[in-house]
This record gives sequence, C-alpha cells and structure tokens, in this order.
Amino acid sequence: MIINQHRKFSPVNIVFVSAIGLVLCLGIFLSLPDHITPILFEPAINNLIGIRIGTGLSPGANVMITLILTLLQGFFLNRIINNFNLLGKPNFTPALMYMTLVSLFTPFLVLSPPLICNFITIWMLGKLFNIYKQHDIKGLMLDLGMIVAIGSLIYFPFMVMMILLWISLLIFRPFNWREWITPLLGFSTIYFLLGVIYYWIGRLQDFFAIFNPLGYAFPTELTLNMYDYLVIIPVAITLLFFLVVLKEHFFKSVVHLRKSFQLLFFMILLTLGSFYLNDHITINHFLLCAPPIAIYLAFYFTNSKSKWVYETLYLVIIAAIIYFQFV
Repeated sequence: MIINQHRKFSPVNIVFVSAIGLVLCLGIFLSLPDHITPILFEPAINNLIGIRIGTGLSPGANVMITLILTLLQGFFLNRIINNFNLLGKPNFTPALMYMTLVSLFTPFLVLSPPLICNFITIWMLGKLFNIYKQHDIKGLMLDLGMIVAIGSLIYFPFMVMMILLWISLLIFRPFNWREWITPLLGFSTIYFLLGVIYYWIGRLQDFFAIFNPLGYAFPTELTLNMYDYLVIIPVAITLLFFLVVLKEHFFKSVVHLRKSFQLLFFMILLTLGSFYLNDHITINHFLLCAPPIAIYLAFYFTNSKSKWVYETLYLVIIAAIIYFQFV
C-alpha cells in the first residue's frame, strides 16, 4: 500500500511521490482556466524592478511549474527531516505528506508568493533545528533574521517569522541577549539596504508604503466554500491520530525531537495568525502551514502501528482531494 511503500528509504519513492503529485493536480489540468495571472512577489520587489515575472506563462505551464517547485520543496523537506532523524528512521513520508497538503485546494496548485516562500520556510526549519546542537549561534541568528526579511519581501506576512526566531531561542537555548539582538540586526540590514535603493532612485514614499499592511484592520471572515471545509476534515482527523501517537512517544523521545515539535506548533500558530497582514485574505496564505503539518503527519504515518487505519486514512485524504477538484 501507499504508506508502507513510503516508509521505506528507497530511491524509487522519488518516482512514486512525483506520480502522486501529478495525480493530485489532474483536476486543474483537465479544467484549466483560459488565463491565470501569477503574482510571485509583493510590491516591495515588483515596484522596484518594474517587471511582473511569469505574466507570459500559459495556465498549463503555470500549473506544471508549480508541480515541479512543490516536488523540489517536498524532497528538500524530506532531506532535512531525515538528517535530523525526527521520525525515528529515514523514509519518504515527509515528501509524500507535503505533496498531499499542497494539493488540498485548487488555488494551491498555481504560482503564488506563499508557494515561493515555502522554499525559505523549509530552509529556515533546517537552520532552526540546528540551533540546539551549536555552541555559538549568533552568526546563525543573524542569517535567519536576513532570511526572514528576504521572505517578507516576497510575501509580507512572512515577517511574523521574526517572532518564531525568538520563540526558538526560548525553546532551544538559555537566555543570551546577544542571540536575541542578532536576528533583528539581520532583518534590519536587508530593509536598510532596500531603503537606500529606494532613496537613491527617489522613491522613498514607495519604500514606506511597503509597511502599510501593518496598519490593516483585522479581517473578520475568510471566503471558503463548503467543499473547502469538507476536504480539510480527513486531514484534521489524521492530526487527531497524530496526537495519540505523539503522546505515546513524546516522553520516550530525545529532547531535540520534543523541542522541535514544540517549535513546529508555534510556527503553525504564527502562520494562522498572520493572515491579517494581507489586504484581503486568500486561502493561498495557508500554504505556509504545509511544511510543519507535513512533518506532523509524517510522524504519525511513520510510527502508527495500525496498518489498516493509516492506509485507510491516507486513501480517504487523496480521494477527498481528487473528488472535490471535480465537484
């Protein structure tokens, strides 16, 4: 069955993950709209370079490039999780879960700033998991501050990950004020350089306009149709099973694993809470939740002992995704 196959650390699973990713986006391939206008970057970059990248792409090319990018992200995430041994044994369930989650909703299957930002999210996770093992992390935290700033230029709500950096210090490290200051220095450096460029070309007001989302009113609703809610249900049920399995393993596991899972929880909370930094809420924002939730699901599917339960759960998830793409 699917999960048992991906519990093995076998190169053939690269093909299987790619095939499942293709199957999960067949719905949009078979009913492509006449035109898709990709938005890859926030105005901070678009206004500066004056070029809208991707505007000449056909809808089919847009979806195919999205599929390729998500596969790369899935295998990148898989490599990081196996390197840190978060699942207990190396396998391909993180890549499989990631490809499943980024196919949940049709808007996820086209190019968007959160999709591009997930490269940075996964890169950040690899560095954050490494904090626990290093003696001096001031240079690492400086890099992470710069990475968050670059991510916020691609997708402004990514700025909230600055808080995650400080949370990671609380979780992994004893208090050291220098480690708390260095992420802010890294973040400020990127925006200072950007401000200098805007000043140099005489568009300082456009630079200040980048921060307008900080003053947006808190939105009160998110437009989702009934089918969007229904496709989430199997994933939510699987997360409940994950909590049961995690409870069994939590205090038996190494300290680094427990701290890493706590960090992922705060990452999800911050992502869910940062949607108000958009002038209008789009479901694409929640793509940023895909890496941490994929790790949670991969942990369940790797460590669950009830084969018929985990295989059935996954089949229900992919069946729901495919069904609601055609409804």
